[in-house]
Amino acid sequence: MSQGRENKGLSALGNKIEYSTEYAPEVLEAFENMHPENDYWVRFNCPEFTTLCPITGQPDFAEIRISYIPDVKMVESKSLKLYLFSFRNHGDFHEDTVNTIMKDLIKLMDPKYIEVTGFFTPRGGISIFPYANYGRPGTKYETLAQQRFATHE
Repeated sequence: MSQGRENKGLSALGNKIEYSTEYAPEVLEAFENMHPENDYWVRFNCPEFTTLCPITGQPDFAEIRISYIPDVKMVESKSLKLYLFSFRNHGDFHEDTVNTIMKDLIKLMDPKYIEVTGFFTPRGGISIFPYANYGRPGTKYETLAQQRFATHE
């Protein structure tokens, strides 16, 4: 791998994995950011996200968008895929789902900045698009979070 990056501590990457059928934040894995001195965006789109309505048990479908500015750690993409898949049989409201994803990724990586948006397909004629963000307190990223939140549509 480039610049000496290895699979140290990564169990999902390159291995056959069994998918969890329940919410599984423990599958998330991180690796070292090779450029922590640079501010740059990393964005993931998951257009086939599914979860369950906690009341009816019916499936909910969404595109989940995750954007972050890494610091020392970055999320490994296969583990993120497995994590997002683990919501498939998990019942939670759309707003809770977006906040849970954001908080789990903050716990894993401690990014400088992160935002998560869920573009849920309509149910009963109404679409819900919850948005949550976080900027590291006491830094310019906290200000960035406030600015992006204030101007978010």
